[in-house]
Amino acid sequence: MSETLFYLALTSMLTAVLWIPYIAGTFIDKGMPTPEQYRDLGLRQRDQAAWLVRANRVHINAVESFAPFAALVLIAEMTAQTNATTAMWAMVFFWARVAHAIVFLLGVPYARTLAYLVGFVAVIAIFVEVIA
Repeated sequence: MSETLFYLALTSMLTAVLWIPYIAGTFIDKGMPTPEQYRDLGLRQRDQAAWLVRANRVHINAVESFAPFAALVLIAEMTAQTNATTAMWAMVFFWARVAHAIVFLLGVPYARTLAYLVGFVAVIAIFVEVIA
């Protein structure tokens, strides 16, 4: 497996587990929902703690940013354009997503935007490698 695909796999797993803080936190905060509450779970966030809303947004943001990253990595792999540069940017993207999740969950001002932008730059850099 190429290093670029390795970081795609890590990012995939990170994205896959980011729902856990939100769901676990919701059950800890509110307890097991009744059937009536369960039907509306996730639709009514107004009465949730701020960190729970952030946890939900961390997962949603990870899913949204994963698609272009994954597509570009797969295109690079399928066209034999993976190299040290694509591997480096894939690693940067993964660690930017880890940082984004942590600082977003903790509510650190401005840091989540910086982490997001670093990940976005990594996606652009992989795109440039693919079309070059």
